[in-house]
Order: sequence, then C-alpha cells, then structure tokens
Amino acid sequence: MDNITVLVLADPAAPALGKLDAIGAGVTVRIGKTADALGDAVAGARVLFNWTGSKPDVLRVMQRAPNLEWIHAMYAGLDRSLFPELVESPIPLTNGSGVFSQSLGEFIILGVLYFAKDVPRRMQAKAERRWDVFDNVEIRKQTIGIVAHGDIGRAVASRAKALGMRVLATRRNPSTRAGDEHVDRVYAAPDLDAMLPECDYVAVTAPLTPETTGLIGKREFDLMKPSAVILNVGRGPVINESAMIEALKTKRIRGAALDVFDVEPLPPDNPLWSMDNVLITAHCADHVDGWVESAVVFFVEQFARWRKGEPLRNVVDKRAGY
Repeated sequence: MDNITVLVLADPAAPALGKLDAIGAGVTVRIGKTADALGDAVAGARVLFNWTGSKPDVLRVMQRAPNLEWIHAMYAGLDRSLFPELVESPIPLTNGSGVFSQSLGEFIILGVLYFAKDVPRRMQAKAERRWDVFDNVEIRKQTIGIVAHGDIGRAVASRAKALGMRVLATRRNPSTRAGDEHVDRVYAAPDLDAMLPECDYVAVTAPLTPETTGLIGKREFDLMKPSAVILNVGRGPVINESAMIEALKTKRIRGAALDVFDVEPLPPDNPLWSMDNVLITAHCADHVDGWVESAVVFFVEQFARWRKGEPLRNVVDKRAGY
C-alpha cells in the first residue's frame, strides 16, 4: 500500500498532537502552522487536518495538493473555515461536531438553574451574611426553546427533558429523527416566531451562517416573555448584540447566560460586563479535561474510516455552512 501523507495545520509543539501516533502504519504526518511550513509534503498529500490554519493557508494547501481527497476541521463551527473556493470544491469537509456538545449542553442547564434558583441573590445574601428566605422556581414547570436542534441542541434537549422541562426546538427540517424523544414539539426554522412566546428560556445553539447572522434581534426579543432568559453557546453574531443589550437594560427580558460574543475577548467597555442580570463566560463552556485530545482522537477515528473506505461522520453541507 502506498504511503499516505496527512497534513496538519497546527502548532507542532501542541502536546495533544501526540495522539496522532495512533494513526497507524504507512502514514506520513507533516505538521506546520502554515501552508509554507508544511513544505514539499503538500504536493502528495491526500488528507488535511485543519486545527488552527487560516482560510488563506487552507486555500494554499488546496492549490498545491492536487491529490487532496478530504479535509477535516477540528471544531464544529465553520464560520472561520469556509470560503468560496472550498465551498465550490468537490473535496469533502468534515468537522468536530459532537466532540464538545455534551459540555455545552451542561452550560445551558447551568444558565437555566442560575436564573431559576436566583444564584446572584443567594451570593449577595452570603456576602452580606444575611439570612434571605425566598420562593424557588421549579424548572420542571418551565419551557426551554432550542434555536437549532442539531448536535448541541440535542445535548441540551436530553438534559432539559431529564429535569422535567417542556422542550421545544426549531430546525431546518422538522421531520421526525433521532433525538426527538426529548422534544415536545419541533418547529420548522421559519416558525421561530411561534416558539419564542412559549419559552421561559431560549437556548441558541445555531452555527453562524449568512442565514443565522442576526437571527435573534429586537423583533424576536419583543416576542419573548418579560421573564425569559436568553442563553447562547452557538456564535455571538447569531444574536444582535445591541438589541440584546437594550432588551436586558430595559428589563424587556429577565437575563442572559452567554459564552460567545460578537467580539472576543469581550472588550472591557462592553456594557454586558456591568449588568447584574448577565452570566458571562469566556467562550470556554466546551473546555473540559482532555477536550483538545478528544478532538485529535476523533480525527484519528475518522481517518480509520476514510482509509477503510467507510462513510465519514459529520460530513458538512458546505453551502448550508454546517
């Protein structure tokens, strides 16, 4: 069998790359931060694992690797990976969807409980050494709506349903599929307006595409309950940030739990920092013990499928953007 060359756009010093040792015999792995750093290995490469490579570097690899058969993107989000030449190319693209979903599902539940149990009030009472007795909200009596019922959305739904919540969701194709056992009703994506007024919590798990940019704006916030909480683990620009800030400032909605933002790191002067009805984390809800290693292991497993001629997992619809 001919030796297979696999290119990896990444920092060669990254410890997690040691997991590539399990890729098997008859494979040459060349690692470099840029296309130029990969050297003459590019010409004969058949596989590209894009960990940290830029769009221009991926394009340069494509232009210099006439035998390239498959590209794998480490992360689930593809807004920083897709570009016109790749979309038009017949080369299949896969991504890391599913590797990080479980932790993101847990973050959404954290956000739900943070507001349902009024954690800020509890922390304030503790800081003041004040015995503060108040009524609690049972989330089993509340409704969560999931905007984009993909892999992350399914991780949210299974956890919310296990806690007794009513679960609603939107997705492009509302036809029945695996995971619907955790959802009380699935709406077609254009029917988002019908779902929002029903929700105590709105979990945004959508990828960033031209269709989802600004999906949640002033009009959508006006449709929500005043007691609603918005939670975002998808991409920041899926929500119109200025409209959200206004909705939070005017108490049009109750609060927000956010792991992603328009600009990252979130600038120190962004008003979200000073709002007492906002939970902020630094785009790290999916950073769990061994998360980087898990992403590399997934690629190794994908490579084994590819080498055997088996169907790849997570084949991306490049035109749809996910």
